[in-house]
Amino acid sequence: MKKIAYSIMLLFCTHYYVHAQVGIGTTSPNTSSILDVESTDKGILIPRLDTGAINAIASPANGLLVFNTDLNEFQFNFGTSASPNWSKISHSISLKYSNTDTTTNINTAAYTNIPIFGSVDWNDHLASCNVTGNTVTLNTSGRYRIVVNISYIVPTISGNSDVRVAVEAQIAINGTPTGTIAATGYVRHNSGHTEASLHISEVLNITNGDIISVQTIQSGNSAPAVLRSAGTSNIFIEKIK
Repeated sequence: MKKIAYSIMLLFCTHYYVHAQVGIGTTSPNTSSILDVESTDKGILIPRLDTGAINAIASPANGLLVFNTDLNEFQFNFGTSASPNWSKISHSISLKYSNTDTTTNINTAAYTNIPIFGSVDWNDHLASCNVTGNTVTLNTSGRYRIVVNISYIVPTISGNSDVRVAVEAQIAINGTPTGTIAATGYVRHNSGHTEASLHISEVLNITNGDIISVQTIQSGNSAPAVLRSAGTSNIFIEKIK
């Protein structure tokens, strides 16, 4: 009778232990873990879903982890089951382009897209954006950091219209200038002062399909101004949330 009771107790304890901790690749799971996976030549493959499948998960738990195959990044539900908020935890997605055009006039009477998308320095995920001409379409909603650096020059022309030239710049979303305005003092053809630079650092909420460009407008005289030599102006866009 004692042996039977002992066997029942041992079976109960073993059942409890198995359900309390699970070890894969180890017979001694760490006491602080519910699941301890060990291997010297393999990893763990998290469920892989595209964005549509992730958004279709019914009542995802806070902290639910998936791998987004559209974005090539891990995401977890930072929100609640009722109001999911999928936040990335892997590497950032970013792109950087620099100018090749040095002849287009950027000192125009109305806001105009400037040719800053010339050569690609890098683009971590081509599927997340489409660069067309002087614009980029961002195909994933989220929060983006956008940094713009513009270096321009006012060529010498006859008369005085090349004096007191001042170009202003703004990031545009779907053709509408938005956020910070970059401005500088006048360019004067005096003592070789023919150049100026503009700089923007913004964080913007972007909706899937928004078109981003950099637009400039004249705020001084109307003489032409152009981007300096290739590579001296650039745009950097990084998805941060």
